Amino acid sequence: MTSIKQFQVTFDCAEPERLGRFWCEVLGYTAPPPKGFATWDEYKLSQPTEQQDSWFVCGDPSGAGPRLYFQRVPEGKAVKNRLHLDVRVGTGLVGEERLAALEAERARLVPLGAVHVRTLYDGTDSCIPMQDIEGNEFCID
Repeated sequence: MTSIKQFQVTFDCAEPERLGRFWCEVLGYTAPPPKGFATWDEYKLSQPTEQQDSWFVCGDPSGAGPRLYFQRVPEGKAVKNRLHLDVRVGTGLVGEERLAALEAERARLVPLGAVHVRTLYDGTDSCIPMQDIEGNEFCID
């Protein structure tokens, strides 16, 4: 039996490039254009109108994290995610130090369009549920 070494996370969405660029900012990912094209705009112009802006991809420049793939779908988000990303900024921290690190990341993401849902803090552990620009849930952890 073979072991899977790589995977990608796929987002169904309304605006693939817009959502992909948001996640690039959140995670420090990059979005090189498809092979053979200097820019994403050049690639889009090469496609038939109905296929333009139908997908977008970005990845961890170090190669350590998963590739993110964004695909346009006709339906909007209707219910809570059954799977979400945790943006790990407080690993190894506890108490007020952890909360401060999470709050700093929240403050960075809100101007990008993220929505702060609530802050969970019990004096030791903390987590901040958020939503991205299309309403997909994620946590700052």
